[in-house]
Amino acid sequence: MKAYLNGISYYVPEAVVTNEDLAAQFPEWSAEKVATKVGIRRRHIAGPGETAVDMAVQAAEALFVEHDIDRAGVDFVLLCTQSPDYVLPTSACLVQDRLKLSTSCGALDFNLGCSGFVYGLAVAKGLLVSGVAKNVLLITAETYSKHIHPLDKGNRTIFGDAAAATLVSTEGVAAIGEFCLGTDGSGAENLMVKTGGQRHPDPLPVTEGEEDFPNHFQMNGSGVFNFTMEAVPPLVSATLQNNALELEQIDLFVFHQANKFMLNTLRKLCRIQPERFYSCMEEFGNTVSSTIPIALKHAQADGSIKPGSQVLIAGFGVGYSWGACTLQY
Repeated sequence: MKAYLNGISYYVPEAVVTNEDLAAQFPEWSAEKVATKVGIRRRHIAGPGETAVDMAVQAAEALFVEHDIDRAGVDFVLLCTQSPDYVLPTSACLVQDRLKLSTSCGALDFNLGCSGFVYGLAVAKGLLVSGVAKNVLLITAETYSKHIHPLDKGNRTIFGDAAAATLVSTEGVAAIGEFCLGTDGSGAENLMVKTGGQRHPDPLPVTEGEEDFPNHFQMNGSGVFNFTMEAVPPLVSATLQNNALELEQIDLFVFHQANKFMLNTLRKLCRIQPERFYSCMEEFGNTVSSTIPIALKHAQADGSIKPGSQVLIAGFGVGYSWGACTLQY
């Protein structure tokens, strides 16, 4: 049995932070400098009372309407988030109730970041192939803005909030190919929110004038960059081999939309021509697990993906975690 993508929709919050907004707060960084360096001009930010579950529901409702999907047929919900509404219960259970899905529907969360969409497809495909489910609602929803300190100008320029909903079914528009997945937990501290779990349930002490914001999201940019340069080119090669394909047979590469500089460097390392390498971050920023599905939807809309296109998607980041697969449209 094969597994297919059968529609993607997404939701972004109404509030927008532009480069001009950031430049007004941090005059040492001009709006154009941010755009040139990271390739982002705007990012959508969740409201004070807006959560990952709220956004997940909005994305799923959009999916049902835009693709004429009967919610009664959904028999499993997979929710990827690192900003859940509660420590417990599982946010996917809240989504099931809010969407009024059948109580015979399975539901679970999984905690992954920028590789989350690819891992979610792998789990969804496994559920379908094993006969556990026929229609899996895969949702990626993240409010990283709530993890980032207001004075952390570096991370605020990069990250935006969003949710994407994808139906994975036994039939659809794109056949999901073979996967290549990887993990290296030794890099965990290079992308981390230290507090809020049981290791550090209470806030850590803050030194006056400290700029690493110990109780908020922390990213070692150089460490993450080096990891990405080492992990992604072999990931692409292994994924091509797993699918018995050559680099030239891929019509479009859709990588996690981390930032402009990182993607341009990866493209060159992987020897991919610019016209076969998709970018979709200028209006959204790095939306973590939702960057790939948002990019796929836009690539279909603008004709970059056509019937018959062979697409390779790759996610990589926090964990460290990475994964890739092919999609045959």
